[in-house]
Amino acid sequence: MFGCQQNLIRADSEIKAIVEYLCSESAKLSNCGTYYARQLYFKTGNIPNRAQLHKVLGTENRNRHYQAFYSDTAQQILTGVAEAFKSFLGLMKAFKNGVITDRPKLPKYRQGGMALVTFTGRSVKLKNGMLRFPLGSKVKAWFGLDAFYLPMPSNLDFHEIREYRILPRNGCFYLEFVYKTTEIQSDVDLARCLMIDHGIDNWLTCVSNVATSFIVDGRHIKSLNQGYNKQVAFLMKGKANGFWSKRLASITERRNRQMRDAVNKTARKVINHCLNNQIGTVVFGWNKGQKNSANMGSKTNQKFVQIPTGRLKDRIAQLCGQYGLRFVETEESYSSKASFVDNDLLPTFGEKPEGWLPSGQRIKRGLYRTAQGWLINADCNGCANIGRKVAVMLGLDLSGIGRGQLSGPLRQKLWS
Repeated sequence: MFGCQQNLIRADSEIKAIVEYLCSESAKLSNCGTYYARQLYFKTGNIPNRAQLHKVLGTENRNRHYQAFYSDTAQQILTGVAEAFKSFLGLMKAFKNGVITDRPKLPKYRQGGMALVTFTGRSVKLKNGMLRFPLGSKVKAWFGLDAFYLPMPSNLDFHEIREYRILPRNGCFYLEFVYKTTEIQSDVDLARCLMIDHGIDNWLTCVSNVATSFIVDGRHIKSLNQGYNKQVAFLMKGKANGFWSKRLASITERRNRQMRDAVNKTARKVINHCLNNQIGTVVFGWNKGQKNSANMGSKTNQKFVQIPTGRLKDRIAQLCGQYGLRFVETEESYSSKASFVDNDLLPTFGEKPEGWLPSGQRIKRGLYRTAQGWLINADCNGCANIGRKVAVMLGLDLSGIGRGQLSGPLRQKLWS
C-alpha cells in the first residue's frame, strides 16, 4: 500500500528556474514520444513499448530533451507515454467488444506548458537534511549544474519513499512524495455499518446501524465555489476563449487548495467516526456517470458538478483500506423516494415495476413523511435505504436504525 504527500516548493529564484525548465522539457519529451508512437501506429497498427521509446529517443537519436534529464527520470516520462498508448489499445478492444460505447481517441500532443517530472527513489540522495535531485548531462554542460537540492520533510522516512514527483500547477510547483505504508490494525466490527448519501447543502449524510447519524455541512464549500465562479466570470468578461492570466491562475489555485482541504477534512471526520464507534463497513451510494448526465438546471448543475464529491469518495475508500475497513460502493436509485421506515420495495434503475409507488413522500426540501405520518430527515431516509441495497449481500442488520437518528442527525461544520 502506498501513500502520497504534497509539499509546496518554496525556493529561491534559481531553484524555481531549474524546476520550471525541467517541467518544460518534460512536456517536450512527452510530445517527442507521442509523435513517434502515433507515427508507428499509423504505419503499422502497433504501438511501441517503453523499452522501444527509451532506445529510440535515448541511445539511438540522443534526443536533446531526453538528455536534459537524469536517465531514470527521462525513462519515467517516456513510460507514461507508453502506458497512455497501451491504455488506448485496451479501450479500443473494449469498444470493439461493445463494453464501452464511446470510441477512444489516440493520445494527443501537449499544447506547450509544463508537465510532471518523476524521480525514482534510487536516483535521489539525502545529504545533510536536503534531497539531492540529479540533472542530465546536457544541463551540466550548458549550465554547469549536475543537481539541485530541496528540503526533506521531517514527517517522512527517507528510506520508505519510492518516488518524487515535481508537479506544476497554476504557477506553483509541488513536490509529491510517494511512500510505502502499512495497514493499521483497527478494532472494528464488520457487522457495524455506516451508510453515506451525498448531496450539495448536506455534502455527506451518514447513518449507522449503531444508533448514530450526522451530516457534514456543504454550504461553506458551495459558497466558496460560487465566489470562485463569480470572480472567473468577471475576469473572463469580454475575453476570447482560452484567455488565461496570472490572476486567474492564482484564484484557481487557491480554490483547488480549499477543495483538497475540504476533501481531506471530511474524509477524516468519516473515518474517525467509524473508529470511535468500531464501525468496520462503509457503504457509499453512488450512481456512475451521474455528474456527466446531471440535468438539474444550469445553476444547480454547476454546484453539483464542480464540488469534488468523487474525489471525496475515493479518499474515503483509500483511508478505509489503510485502516482495515470494508468499503462498498452501491447504486442509489429510488433511495430518496422509497420509505425506509415502511420497508418499501427498492428497485434498481431501469427495473422499476409498473405501477410502483412509494408509501411515503418528500413533502419539502429536507423533510420526508412516512406512511405512518412520521416526519424524518429526507437525506437520512435515503441514506438508510442505501444500506438496504446491500444489507442481504453483506449480512447487515439494520434494525438498530431508529426514528431518533433519522429525525435529528448532528450537523457538523466543515471548518469548525
